[in-house]
Amino acid sequence: MILEGKIIDFLGDSITEGVGVTDRANNRFDKRIERDCKIKATYNYGIGGTRIAHQIKASSEKPRWDLCFCGRAYDLNKNADIIVVFGGTNDYGHGDAPFGTLEDTTPETYCGAVYWLMNFLKTSYPNAQTVFMTPAHRKGDYKASSNSKKAPDCKPLVEYVNAMVAQGEKLGIPVLNLFEKLGIDPNNEEERNAYTIDGLHFNDAGHEFLANALIKFLKEL
Repeated sequence: MILEGKIIDFLGDSITEGVGVTDRANNRFDKRIERDCKIKATYNYGIGGTRIAHQIKASSEKPRWDLCFCGRAYDLNKNADIIVVFGGTNDYGHGDAPFGTLEDTTPETYCGAVYWLMNFLKTSYPNAQTVFMTPAHRKGDYKASSNSKKAPDCKPLVEYVNAMVAQGEKLGIPVLNLFEKLGIDPNNEEERNAYTIDGLHFNDAGHEFLANALIKFLKEL
């Protein structure tokens, strides 16, 4: 895919919003891509704390943190050539929606929400190339989240990653598996200190990794 001159929408959570970046206007991953690939325009729809799935109980400190990806997908720029969805780490970390099964098709479970969102974007924005990015590694991701709000069927992060990849294969949506391909694992102390601020949110160097991984992925489509 040729990226020069394209319009890209970025739907995501705090990482897409730029938490951890010292200079969002220049060093956040979407802005790096805009500059390096001569993108016509980028639209950032990142909101910290948000999840792909609907929540059973809206209980965040700020109401906007409970605005799920599925609901926000209606508000994307209609002229986009590419839609990039980057989420799922908060569904793993603290979302109270059940994990569900790959047969689910509604936003009430994580698996169903991924399916619903992929299908909605594919049909509602037929002229845009939709791509998803899985959650990247985060500190402690080898076990299920211990957050008290989690549903009983919560799992280690890799299962959320695998479900997104599987739903993408089912619907023909390209999925960049950052869990496998980013090359950063905050469970390693050296990598955590070099590329993140807290084992989850990437710093400027981490956003450079993100940008380069996504540029390579998009150009190969």
